[in-house]
Amino acid sequence: MMCITIIKRIAREKGVEFMKDTTLEGRAKTKNGVTRLVFSVVCILLEVIFVLLLFTGLNRYAEAINLCTRILGLIVILNMYASPVTSTIKMPWIFLIMVFPIMGLTLYLMVGLNGGTNKMRKRYKDIDEQLLPLLPKNHKIQEKLQHTIPKAGNISSYIQRNAFYPVYQNTDVTYYNEALKGLEAQLEELAKAEHFIFMEYHAIEDAKAWHRIQNVLEERVKAGVEVRVFYDDMGSIGFINTDFIKKLEAVGIRCRVFNPFMPGLNMFLNNRDHRKITVIDGKVGFTGGYNLANEYFNLTHPYGQWKDTGIRLEGDAVRSLTVTFLEMWNAVSDRDENDTEFSRFLTDYPYEAQQTGFIQPYADSPLDNEQVGEEVYISMVNKAEKYCWFMTPYLIITDEMAHALTLAAKRGVDVRIITPGIPDKKLIYSVTRSFYHELVKDGVHIYEWTPGFCHAKMSVADDCMATCGTINLDYRSLYHHFENGCFMADCDAVLDIRRDLQETMRECRDVTEKYRTGRSAYLRLGQLLMRLFAGLL
Repeated sequence: MMCITIIKRIAREKGVEFMKDTTLEGRAKTKNGVTRLVFSVVCILLEVIFVLLLFTGLNRYAEAINLCTRILGLIVILNMYASPVTSTIKMPWIFLIMVFPIMGLTLYLMVGLNGGTNKMRKRYKDIDEQLLPLLPKNHKIQEKLQHTIPKAGNISSYIQRNAFYPVYQNTDVTYYNEALKGLEAQLEELAKAEHFIFMEYHAIEDAKAWHRIQNVLEERVKAGVEVRVFYDDMGSIGFINTDFIKKLEAVGIRCRVFNPFMPGLNMFLNNRDHRKITVIDGKVGFTGGYNLANEYFNLTHPYGQWKDTGIRLEGDAVRSLTVTFLEMWNAVSDRDENDTEFSRFLTDYPYEAQQTGFIQPYADSPLDNEQVGEEVYISMVNKAEKYCWFMTPYLIITDEMAHALTLAAKRGVDVRIITPGIPDKKLIYSVTRSFYHELVKDGVHIYEWTPGFCHAKMSVADDCMATCGTINLDYRSLYHHFENGCFMADCDAVLDIRRDLQETMRECRDVTEKYRTGRSAYLRLGQLLMRLFAGLL
């Protein structure tokens, strides 16, 4: 089960079906990654089997082991019950431990407890204590937003107080309704770099789209520009070869990898870097839903058309994107002492924005007890008076999020959610659809994008506030991954996002009425089981 789950996690974000990839390019790009993945998963399975056999093989001590297991299980359950984690995350573990004490405890101690993150938690804390104070407080801008749009100001204040990222003005925002438009804009800006380039992505594919980027990066390196590339190993495992880092460093590009997927039980494996960030000279920044792989730009079509979006920032707000990148870069390695000279990347420069809106890039970490991404979404729904719309590739939400959505609909708010019409993974798609009935029966409208797979992560409310970033409406994004987003208020991009969602809905099938009626007992049982364990996927 762990093997299947790990593979599903990897395939979910990349849109790759390892066992069903029938295209020549698909087979080529995943061959190396799948080999490494299978080898690592087999090693993990062997370790799990060894632990289980260690328990089951001690038959003469069965009674004592059973008693100790139940006592330990009770302690773990009570401790879990007292924790601040949402009940939606707790229940699968409690169920497993109660029904299958030995297996449940073994899995929880190895994966669910996540004790291996203690070292990483300290590293991030130390880095953040150095980096976050370098961000401006911008109290006057915060007060101005609070006065101009109180409901957006309240959300912005929450982000400032709990994620420690300030709100800015003097920043121009450009919204891209297609990932390819974002890529072309990135290539144009990368070619202008004079001092440094930072790129952090969940998935990089060593193929056409990336090659275009790498060619520009190599030219900038020759011109004396410092270039750093950072990627998540599990996110990229089916896309690149093991010598990818060596190839980049050979041409002068510094490269680091987050959480390498190694044989053995990596306690930090459950947490991945899902962020997508490009920073050029601290002046221009890009973020959004797309990774640097061919399918995101419709160069390949594994699931029909691919819908993804992004934004370009120019001005003061880019400073927060720079800090977010430096956090991850330095937290994974301390081999270079000069990396702590952050001030050289955070210099002020003259810029006069054409737009007057409020921009607030922010980051979310699984190493604290604050689910910033989820709280921003819930706050937008709660503050909405007219409408609140979402686009997400996966809809696997907590009870708190579901309650916020349905309560808003009951208040008369127009709540709509766009999900894919063609799934990248059928099991995850089934779990997504299992939430439809609960939502639509209380007035939420669900749309499925018929041309293919929509991977964008956006929300917009009342023509005055919106988000765009990497945060899906699923447990992994909301609770387990390193994510980033951008909250925007009273700026052109808010209306651009609304228009794009309106246009996208015209290409959707409205499935609201289909899922409003009751379901068969068999279907309800299946969906109940899938939702019970959805938090572990």
